[in-house]
Amino acid sequence: MKTQPSLFTSLSPALLHLYDLSDSVVVIIDVFRATSTIASALHNGARAVIPVDSVPKAIEMSKNIDGIAAGERDGMIAEGLQHGNSPLEYSREFIGGRTLVLTTTNGTRLLQMALDRNASTIVAGSFPNLSAVCDYLLAQKKNVVLGCAGWKDRFNLEDTLFAGAVIDRLQEQFSIHCDSSLMAVSLYRQHKDNLLDFAPRLTHYHRLVQRFGLIEDITFCLTPDAANVLPFYKDGKLIIKK
Repeated sequence: MKTQPSLFTSLSPALLHLYDLSDSVVVIIDVFRATSTIASALHNGARAVIPVDSVPKAIEMSKNIDGIAAGERDGMIAEGLQHGNSPLEYSREFIGGRTLVLTTTNGTRLLQMALDRNASTIVAGSFPNLSAVCDYLLAQKKNVVLGCAGWKDRFNLEDTLFAGAVIDRLQEQFSIHCDSSLMAVSLYRQHKDNLLDFAPRLTHYHRLVQRFGLIEDITFCLTPDAANVLPFYKDGKLIIKK
């Protein structure tokens, strides 16, 4: 009998070093908002999203390729940039055919960490592309590490809820001996029918909504399959995996 692939959940970037990424598909999860924005931009026709770790690098690279430099720090548009990390900012009319160079507080940093740890394959996941992520993981039949970006190395609920949503769909096809995964799926099953009602309890909700009024962003980020494409990391870029 063939052994099922394993699935683990890293609840914070600070825990990522505990997992073997070398023969795994790593799902980068930053629900509020980097991976939701990446899915939105690609769904609306962006040629690619290039994740970078600093604002100066985003500006320089975007100039060299006639791209759009964008990003945030602590939830706000980063100083020196005109465009931020809102998934609703990247309409088809604006982003279609262009490349987005994106830097964020948590998500793009986690992606770089996965690269540094020799991740075999990296994709980006959030509720707007839940089905695309699950379909891909099922088809690959490889080990999976769900990597939650959290908030500055701290645990957060929204990324864990998305990990739980993935596990809820895939649990029968993977070997899961991982308490963080079991906790994530239990949490998701408690709240899957009322994610938007549950959202006001989340600390990052308060950062984004009470400080900046971004309730429409939150709604999009928690809407399954609103931008159902698979962002796949290849040669320094996130592109749609066909």
